[in-house]
Amino acid sequence: MPPTPIELTSFGYLHQPTGTDGQPVPPTADRIEDVRERLRDPAAARNILDLDGRHPDVQAVVLATPGAPELLDNLTAYALLPAGPHRIAIGCAGGKHRACALVELLAPRILGHGVPVTIRHLHAHLPRVLETPATNPEQEPTR
Repeated sequence: MPPTPIELTSFGYLHQPTGTDGQPVPPTADRIEDVRERLRDPAAARNILDLDGRHPDVQAVVLATPGAPELLDNLTAYALLPAGPHRIAIGCAGGKHRACALVELLAPRILGHGVPVTIRHLHAHLPRVLETPATNPEQEPTR
């Protein structure tokens, strides 16, 4: 009997509904990885702003972020535990760059061990949460 696929989900906390405490409610998963504080936002790399984490350029920027390779190693080891998780969700601010890229980078690692995966990107298709800062330094960036 083949192993049960692991569902990998990327999402943006800023797009999630809020709970009674006013905090975003992440999707249901066996493990939820919040990378908002753990990995720097790659949006400073202006050449990837309009791309999402399915694009190799975004994946390269995210993978070069300090802590990302170790996180991927940890998530891979977790996915391969004998009891095995059914769902892993990775969230960042908007769900477009970090979370999406990490899911895309994690999937082939798990597949390489013979465990099937399904991928869901909840918010990768949405526009960036923060707009590019205005060219006039005295103007506030738009949100």
